[in-house]
Amino acid sequence: MENRIKLFTWKDPYDTAGTEALFVAAMRDNCAFHYAHCPEYRAILDHFDFRPDMLRTTADLARLPVLPTLYFKSHKLFSVPESRMLIKATSSGTRGKKSVIGFELGGLWSGFHMVWRILRYHHFLSPVPTNYLILGYQPHKSNQTAVAKTATGYTYITPAIHREYALKYKEGGYQVDFDGLIKTLERYSRSRFPTRFMGFPAYTYFLMEELERRGLRYPLPKNSKIFLGGGWKQFYREKVDKETFYAKAWDRFAIPEEHVYESFGAVEHPIYYADCKYHHFHVPVYSRVIIRDVRTLEPVPNGTMGLVNLLTPMLNAVPVLSIMTDDLGILHDGDTCPCGVKSPWLEIIGRVGMADIKTCAAGADDLRKGAGL
Repeated sequence: MENRIKLFTWKDPYDTAGTEALFVAAMRDNCAFHYAHCPEYRAILDHFDFRPDMLRTTADLARLPVLPTLYFKSHKLFSVPESRMLIKATSSGTRGKKSVIGFELGGLWSGFHMVWRILRYHHFLSPVPTNYLILGYQPHKSNQTAVAKTATGYTYITPAIHREYALKYKEGGYQVDFDGLIKTLERYSRSRFPTRFMGFPAYTYFLMEELERRGLRYPLPKNSKIFLGGGWKQFYREKVDKETFYAKAWDRFAIPEEHVYESFGAVEHPIYYADCKYHHFHVPVYSRVIIRDVRTLEPVPNGTMGLVNLLTPMLNAVPVLSIMTDDLGILHDGDTCPCGVKSPWLEIIGRVGMADIKTCAAGADDLRKGAGL
């Protein structure tokens, strides 16, 4: 897996143009590994008459059979024994079903280098002690979701003075503790050290609305920041536009727009997409994005809306080389963003409803038949 090592240690995390051949080689290696070690995945590729050695050029990436995220919620596809998975994470769940993704040593090593390089590129690493307000889940042994692990994990990129969680585990479940958050905010606002918010945009926004309802403002120390991830989930109906969110962040916390950051990812695609100063998700070297027509699943040109297909050779534990999300998005040419990064950037439009992803469901049926499941 030398090609994977080279890819995940590439100096410039957004040099997609300079890593095209390396990315294809790493994908070919990864596909060959899963073909040899995961009988179910091999059956899927055989069903579509696809072999790992067919991955020769960038154009071939679109020919690799895609696995819908819904498929992982119903089936476990492992290419290494579970005993070799150092970490396992689950999705937040769709109708009670969750994807289970494992990380072997090489996958964790790759993930560490990816996160470190992107954090350094965006100047998120800091030696300054920091207070954390985590608008997400308090760690608990019953919660193995990726969003819970990452929200806490990112509090280690600075020396953490204190961590306060919005969702606390009580009486066998999670409960939102806005009163505890507000008391902590009052204390943080008097600190000489900055505050960093981590977690769901919905709960962050609900906290700001609660402060507004109570007539409270807590201007936070200079260099305080808001990091958002995980999407709006079940609160998509309450989702507000970014300008409204930024205005409230300034009004309630004195945090300017340039200190509000967002990330994008999925448990089935554990790649870190961090937005630039213009709030665009540039594609890092560790992944590629294909936008596919909702009806035909054929790739569409940049600038055209369709279903988001994400590719990466990161993991040997689970065959997540090419996954189809239920997100609608547009891939834009990199030079359309004034930030200077030349990598294409992904615009997420929203999620399609269950009734609107019949093509994905049909594809999943084909995969099941091909795998003999």
